[in-house]
Amino acid sequence: MIGIIDHGAGNLYSVQKALNYLGLANSIVSNPDGVDSCEKLLLPGVGHFGSAVRHMRASALLPALKGWLRAERPFLGICLGMQLLFTDSEEAPGIEGLNFFKGHVRPYTCCPRLQIGWNTVQALKASAIWPSPKNEYYYFVNGYYVVPADWEIVVGHSDYGCDFAAALQCGRIWGVQFHPEKSAAAGLELLRRWGTL
Repeated sequence: MIGIIDHGAGNLYSVQKALNYLGLANSIVSNPDGVDSCEKLLLPGVGHFGSAVRHMRASALLPALKGWLRAERPFLGICLGMQLLFTDSEEAPGIEGLNFFKGHVRPYTCCPRLQIGWNTVQALKASAIWPSPKNEYYYFVNGYYVVPADWEIVVGHSDYGCDFAAALQCGRIWGVQFHPEKSAAAGLELLRRWGTL
């Protein structure tokens, strides 16, 4: 069972629709009891860094997710969900994220600052979600990007006025800045691979 974490905003149902299409059992998780019944967790994108942290703190999901990550259980963060894996974000000064990865989330300084649309991702190394490194198009909606303290966790990067981390992996913990559920066949294949690992 894949648990889709409800952080008070985001695209829960578009992610759920994609998982249903792939035949991957899933449920929306809004409290720690729901976390306990899952084999994998997915933290979706779209929303505000500070609002998401405050919502997860109020619903007691924040400590449950930190415990899940410390145990290195299967996890995928999408867009904002990937950013929340880091220490903090300039979108919400003074608010700490899940802090699983050291690093910061910064706004694009190019114009327009919001990236909306298709962009190529260069896979830097073979991994379970893309066995053969190559350029592939995925759909992005983001005005912020992560700056990892350790670039070794980056398995895919892209460019939008600057080179930025588009996909991360550390053991069974994954993050992607793009939206696989909106990225046609390539995105669905990535979700299928992650969901069946």
